[in-house]
Amino acid sequence: MQVTEKKNEQVANMIFASIYPHYLNRLEKNGRTKEELDQVITWFTGYDQDTLQALMNEKVTFGTFFQKATIHPNAHMIKGVVCGYRIEEIEDEFELYKRCRQMEKLIDELARGRKMEKILREEKK
Repeated sequence: MQVTEKKNEQVANMIFASIYPHYLNRLEKNGRTKEELDQVITWFTGYDQDTLQALMNEKVTFGTFFQKATIHPNAHMIKGVVCGYRIEEIEDEFELYKRCRQMEKLIDELARGRKMEKILREEKK
């Protein structure tokens, strides 16, 4: 599927704090914890726990959330299909949408029971 400017804009304007409970609910149904969710998000975004909570309290949009983030250098290793979109095929002009799908891919892997050391990608030596 192709990302459109409209779709990118819709995601950019969504409030991160309104989506976070959906992520958490999905994970808890699959036996995972809030701590694991936060670990994945902090790995991906570079935020510490306090900053993550502050951003949720401020009700920032995904646009602001990813604009302020320091995306992990190994984020390029996050590949696959999420919601019908192949992450590695999302065009550079839709970077925000790509970041959102990458984070959702990590959360999806967590929900499916993948081991944390596999989710938090590291370069092979």
